[in-house]
Amino acid sequence: MIKTYIVAESGADLLKSDVENNDIRIVPMHVTFDDACLDDGSFPVCKIFEYYNRTKQLPKTSATNPYEYRNIFEEILTETPDAHILHLGYSAVTTASFHNALLAAEDYDNIIHIDTRNVSAGQRAIVMKMAQFIKENPSATPHQLQETAEKLIDKCRFCFFPGNLEYLKAGGRVSNAAYLAASVLGIKPLIEIVDGKLVGAKKYRGSNEKVFVKFLEEYLAATKLEKDSFFMVYSEGLPVKTKAELEKVAAHFGYKDFVWVPTGCVISTHSGPGAFGVGGFIE
Repeated sequence: MIKTYIVAESGADLLKSDVENNDIRIVPMHVTFDDACLDDGSFPVCKIFEYYNRTKQLPKTSATNPYEYRNIFEEILTETPDAHILHLGYSAVTTASFHNALLAAEDYDNIIHIDTRNVSAGQRAIVMKMAQFIKENPSATPHQLQETAEKLIDKCRFCFFPGNLEYLKAGGRVSNAAYLAASVLGIKPLIEIVDGKLVGAKKYRGSNEKVFVKFLEEYLAATKLEKDSFFMVYSEGLPVKTKAELEKVAAHFGYKDFVWVPTGCVISTHSGPGAFGVGGFIE
């Protein structure tokens, strides 16, 4: 039986237990403060917010480089020479990471590259579903792995609210005029992941807690997600009281056994503190 390992980027925001309980290897994306380039996950997320509050500048995020992918591939194949490697990559339209993985694997013929067309907890959801599939189907062929992953990707849904529009403005993702208009009117833009791209969807108005609760009620009423794949994601700074209210909404719609996924350093750099998102797989 040929063993299959999953490789994913740190931007998938996998939990420590996800990695420890499955054959998953993580390659780091990066965050640069001034002249210091740090691995995503190697420092607390609060450092990003403290840096922005002090300097009004965002640190820069960057892709996993080919050398880092090569190291992981060689590490796996040294340990298990005949292994299959399933690279479930961070959305290729948002970063050079996926292209760098292809470059790193040019000399190998046992690495399967799949663009999950997702980020953060959406990518995590696909990785975890595939980890479960591999456990249940240890003899799955590369074709079966690819086919199953593609079906999951088509069914995956993920959307979120940035916690603070200042971070999107500082990162150049919204204009100053749009930021000022949204701030004055109290507008909270919902961002959906569509074919790997971050796309502006419906706009809400009000406080974060009221908006998040109203959105979740509407979303769960309109979207049928598998009960065992539902997740909620947040960045540091989302109040405990707000999380409790959101849990009540989820439970009302029958989603009682779900995971809260905290965003890591790369995602938090763009979302800001207090972000909230939701997703899963449509039935």
